[in-house]
Amino acid sequence: MIYLIGYSYSGKSTLGRQLASLLGYEFFDTDRAIEEKYRTTIPILFNRYGERAFRIIERKVLFSTENMQKTVVATGGGTACSDENIDFMLAHGTVVQLQMSVDDIMKRHESSHKVRPLLLGMSEDERRAFVEQHLAKRLPYYQKAHITIPALSATAEKLAEILHQK
Repeated sequence: MIYLIGYSYSGKSTLGRQLASLLGYEFFDTDRAIEEKYRTTIPILFNRYGERAFRIIERKVLFSTENMQKTVVATGGGTACSDENIDFMLAHGTVVQLQMSVDDIMKRHESSHKVRPLLLGMSEDERRAFVEQHLAKRLPYYQKAHITIPALSATAEKLAEILHQK
């Protein structure tokens, strides 16, 4: 099992699909699994039930990966940010953090068509301040990863090579 963690826009889903294909593994995206199970989008779940309820759903989906084998799991940006979740991932696989700076997160946000529920309705300055504070809160969890690689230079081939050395 390989768990990809990191802030939104770090490329967990894209790199995860590529890595799974390269390794001959299955690919599992926790956000997509939630959307399929509940037949709605993450932003709608957030708005309708709130972040706390969403995190409970997210934890259940994460824990459903316990018996999967040879799978690359792309997690949501906040999935790793509880002791229970990060400890679960560390115990059940190799955890890889895709590391990004605030500037790079903001650049990707500006060019993305995906709606991120936590950034809705904010001005550019408010988004930047939020991302800076939010990333600072999440870093202690992200830094528990077995492997940390810069997201902007990460490739499936490079990550496969690093994983093979472990």
